Amino acid sequence: MTKSTNKSTPFDPSDWITQAEAARVRNVTRQAIARLVGNGRLRTLEIGGRSFVNRSDVLAFEPHPPGRPKAANHD
Repeated sequence: MTKSTNKSTPFDPSDWITQAEAARVRNVTRQAIARLVGNGRLRTLEIGGRSFVNRSDVLAFEPHPPGRPKAANHD
């Protein structure tokens, strides 16, 4: 069974990498990638019980700035 979070993209195997490979590409832990997947920040594809992430999403990922979001200025 194949499950994708993006139904409109045709399947190209070179577009998808394992979470471990994504962690190596971004120089972060696999757990950090898993958190991004869990928060919906990276598109995923499941094949045969294995989860893959979109390579271009991993390369283009921009983290949110640290800390609390600034309150809107109501002047």
